[in-house]
Amino acid sequence: MIWLPRTLLWRAFLLIAVLMVASVATWFALFRQAEREPRAQQIAQVVISAVNLTRTALLTAHPDKRKLLLEELSGREGIRVYPAEPGEHVLPIPENRPIMRLIAAEVRRQLGDDTRIALERDGLRGFWVSFHLEEEEDRYWVMLPRERVEYPDRWRWLGWGALALALALGGAYLIVSRINHPLRELSRAAALVGEGRTPPRLAEAGAAEIATLARAFNQMSQGLEELNRERALVLAGISHDLRSPLARLRLGAELSEADVELRQGMVADIEQMDAVIGQFLDFAREGEGEDWAAGADLNALAKEVWESVRRSGRIAELDLGCLPPMTLKPLAVKRLLANLLENAFRHGGGAVVLATASEGGRAVLRVLDRGPGLPDTARAAMLRPFARLDTARGSAGTGLGLAIVERIVRLHGGTVELLARNGGGLEARVTLPIRPAAAALRPSPSS
Repeated sequence: MIWLPRTLLWRAFLLIAVLMVASVATWFALFRQAEREPRAQQIAQVVISAVNLTRTALLTAHPDKRKLLLEELSGREGIRVYPAEPGEHVLPIPENRPIMRLIAAEVRRQLGDDTRIALERDGLRGFWVSFHLEEEEDRYWVMLPRERVEYPDRWRWLGWGALALALALGGAYLIVSRINHPLRELSRAAALVGEGRTPPRLAEAGAAEIATLARAFNQMSQGLEELNRERALVLAGISHDLRSPLARLRLGAELSEADVELRQGMVADIEQMDAVIGQFLDFAREGEGEDWAAGADLNALAKEVWESVRRSGRIAELDLGCLPPMTLKPLAVKRLLANLLENAFRHGGGAVVLATASEGGRAVLRVLDRGPGLPDTARAAMLRPFARLDTARGSAGTGLGLAIVERIVRLHGGTVELLARNGGGLEARVTLPIRPAAAALRPSPSS
């Protein structure tokens, strides 16, 4: 069904239009079939009457008055009478004129099988019927105008039928669009919810099913908003209740007179605990509390994170492509980049590359390493919370780094993939939609 349109509006309209056109075509075919034979008999009776009257008038008229009678019939009734001549050229009724053939059959049935019928005689078009006088051997032709035996209003009725069909299709489109409008609004609101934003309240009007659906969606949206507010309060409480004691423990450990190695181990454990809490908060926060920034420079954010990594003593290569301004949540994107680089340094080893590019109208972020990579069956699982390979169980971390990346990417309407790098290693590939604030491309900052 590739030919079907994708939207519900045009699918419903197309199906209704096909049904209406098929109904009109069926009605027209049935009407033609039902009225064809009665109309043919009615027209044939008119032709037979004209021939009989003309023949009777010629028989009863004095031979000297026949010419005057023929002129009278031609002037008043449009009926012309011609004598048959040897070698005359007549055009018989073709096979593709079923109505005319029905008329001709009925005329022959009542006037005799030897009656000749034609649509043209010696170049003169009309409806020609032959007859002969009983006491004379000479044959004659009666010519009736084509308007008397054809259906002059056929095209007019077809025009009116086409107009009625067009009006019906227009009405069907208005009805379908009116039904589709609340569904389109619901689809837009659902997309906003998928992006982590609160949609405006939907109108709870229209048909009972649509109003019920809108009411349920409004209740769900309100419940999600309340849940987000409550989660923000919980996150604030966790941040205060856990990190404050950790700060006091770290201060006490640094000021204690314990062995230096023991003191450094305690401080490292406290920092790891603080980092774990930070990852849990990042995972639960999903970029909330940060506004969308129109015209954000993805290359500038990448370079900022790269410089922070370089100051920490780690080496990574930076390869920035040409990207337009985008609509992003800058802090969330920086967290995404930091997590990808941290994952590459921790598990990859070797040369790490941070690259950006524009491909097919979308922005692409790539973080590449030369580590052992991931099995094909484990790549999708690594994007889920707390997913870790058995070889990484003893290393630091919570298994939330890539899950946080996946949530941030999904918040921006993009995709993330873990791919095998050519020559060995892993490629973390993030694709984001470009929502430019300006049409022109801006050159990337120099690395």
